[in-house]
Amino acid sequence: MKLAGLLLAAGAGRRFGSPKALVRDPSGVSWVVRTARVLTASGCSPVLVVVGASADEVRAELTGEPVEVIEATNWDEGMGASLRAGLMVVHDAEAVVVVPVDVPGLTVEAVRRVAADRSGLARAVYGGQPGHPVLLGREHWTGVLASAHGDEGARPYLKQHQAIEIECGDLADGSDVDTVDQLPDGHRGR
Repeated sequence: MKLAGLLLAAGAGRRFGSPKALVRDPSGVSWVVRTARVLTASGCSPVLVVVGASADEVRAELTGEPVEVIEATNWDEGMGASLRAGLMVVHDAEAVVVVPVDVPGLTVEAVRRVAADRSGLARAVYGGQPGHPVLLGREHWTGVLASAHGDEGARPYLKQHQAIEIECGDLADGSDVDTVDQLPDGHRGR
């Protein structure tokens, strides 16, 4: 199955205080680069990165990475706008794995486990709690495009269509980081 990766990295990080795409892990690698590399190492091709806030800085971080950058000009409408911008340019794939940039504990193994699902609509769960990545088969893109608004992204669509839940707590930490206080040890904002 031809699988694309879609990295949502357009937000301004209002609660965080700066764009989370530019946060650095302990080795100095930005979250946008780290997550793009996880998708690439997982076998996703192409890997599309949606940028918005601080687009030029985030794009500069990705120089030399094997990704395609898409700018969501309406990024300030929320994650739904970023998801729509990315899905509209995925053409040569049967499915797409979607991840936001603010899950620093995401691993290649978790992405591969979710991507291996053949239902066409699946999401990672961590200790039973919904998280990322999310797998969207092509047959679901039109519905997701129609329902992705605000900061909800695909959540309402996934719930309505009973996405398969795949436990990944043994492979990764699926925690979203929304504030500086939630940063893992050694990670630092701008």
